[in-house]
Amino acid sequence: MIQYSIRRILASFPVLLGILIATFVLARLIPGDPCKAILGEKATQEVCAQFAERYGLNKPIYVQLGIYMGNVLRGDFGTSIRFSRPVTTILVERLPTTVELGLAAMTIALLVGIPAGIISAIKRNSILDVVTMVGANIGVSMPVYWLGLMLAYLFALVLKDTPFWLPPSGRLSPGVTVVPFFQVFGWPVPEAGFWRGILDFIARLYLFNSLITGNWTVFKDALTHLILPALALSTIPMSIIARMTRSSMLEVLRLDYIRTARAKGLIERLVILKHALRNALLPIVTVVGIQVGNLFAGAVLTETIFGLAGVGSILFEAITARDFPIIQAFTVVIAIGYVIINLLVDLSYVFIDPRIRLE
Repeated sequence: MIQYSIRRILASFPVLLGILIATFVLARLIPGDPCKAILGEKATQEVCAQFAERYGLNKPIYVQLGIYMGNVLRGDFGTSIRFSRPVTTILVERLPTTVELGLAAMTIALLVGIPAGIISAIKRNSILDVVTMVGANIGVSMPVYWLGLMLAYLFALVLKDTPFWLPPSGRLSPGVTVVPFFQVFGWPVPEAGFWRGILDFIARLYLFNSLITGNWTVFKDALTHLILPALALSTIPMSIIARMTRSSMLEVLRLDYIRTARAKGLIERLVILKHALRNALLPIVTVVGIQVGNLFAGAVLTETIFGLAGVGSILFEAITARDFPIIQAFTVVIAIGYVIINLLVDLSYVFIDPRIRLE
């Protein structure tokens, strides 16, 4: 398995290189001039010429690509054209929000989707099965932007004066302050550099940071702000996972060894969870891996609707402003996430089904 993992990791480098080059070229094919998009339509040719020279946009594209590739190999994604800040710093600030939102959404999707699929398979053709699958079909069909707006309207306006009220936007309430865990514990940390970036990234995972520091006020506030966007983002993967779980469980429940296990007198709970579910997990895990990757696409709309400062919202702003460094860096980060998820899914097959040999 170690050799397989190494081969997969090495094979991912050409993929990431291709994505890097494709993103670099396609970003520059977006209609519009970055100078006009950022400085306005009234910017003169002289101003735009200085703008292009400042950011190296006046050089041939292959020269720009060579310079950019050399910088990326050193871990430098450049400086944002719109914000005039290092892209790496923006990544550290924005990516934790998307990671936290994605993990929360996938947790909801798994906790609801898998049990719903199992129950639907066990109660096949019953009223419960019909209701569950109709709900799954509706969940797949609802656009994230529409569902997000409806949830915000329901829980923030209709239920405003009830205990069910939830905040419709933002990540924390005004006045709520997060103290990084390394400051709480009094750890000596560098002022800047790679390790400071890693620590800042972890500290910006507000649920995790408040949990390990015991700051329950921040934990509760961050959790309540995360419920609505996570629920909106989880609906489509939840529905797809439920349908796949039902389909996979129905195939397994027809097999001979399930009938043998029941004939031996095993209680139904053990037959379903220990024998049927484990052998039905392979397609479920594959779908879960795909949906984790798809959460990045849904995060763009979800973060915009709920006012979350994450990857999705700034990527949308960067595309609008033709901010090439941010577009390229965030696309590469998302691509790396896809590669890691696919690798973990492939490796999980061995533990789910020992008959599979990756070597």
